[in-house]
Amino acid sequence: MADEDLGIARKRRALLGTWTMLSWTREETATGRRSDAFGPSPRGFITYTDDGRVMVLVIRRDRPRPAALPPTDAEKRALFDSMFAYSGTYEVQDDRVIHAIDTSWNEAWTGTRQTRFLEVNGNRLTYRSPPAPDPMDGAECVYRVEFEKVR
Repeated sequence: MADEDLGIARKRRALLGTWTMLSWTREETATGRRSDAFGPSPRGFITYTDDGRVMVLVIRRDRPRPAALPPTDAEKRALFDSMFAYSGTYEVQDDRVIHAIDTSWNEAWTGTRQTRFLEVNGNRLTYRSPPAPDPMDGAECVYRVEFEKVR
């Protein structure tokens, strides 16, 4: 096996398991302005399985609770806007992981391929996205997400 293939195999093994989100920031490419992408201290997880599946669930820490069931239309919109979730398959390449999304909270993402540049350092995982439109406001930005391995 070539050295490059060994490096990819090691990186793939390092990704396996569940990671909890520590931070998610965005930087607008036009202005350089940085902000929390989903409010301060979002709650979220990403899980990579040995059979090649990835699952992601992120919610805002200040996510609103509906007053009653069923939620009103306004409450449903607020709930939709305060979460981010998808699943699919993944492929590890030299400096990135590519998620092929087959199920998503937002059908605009279903069927897409999402590239994330990655660094794995022990129990820390850092993602950086290529410049892309923010799904909430359309501004072009780069995301940086930090995770810690769940033990």
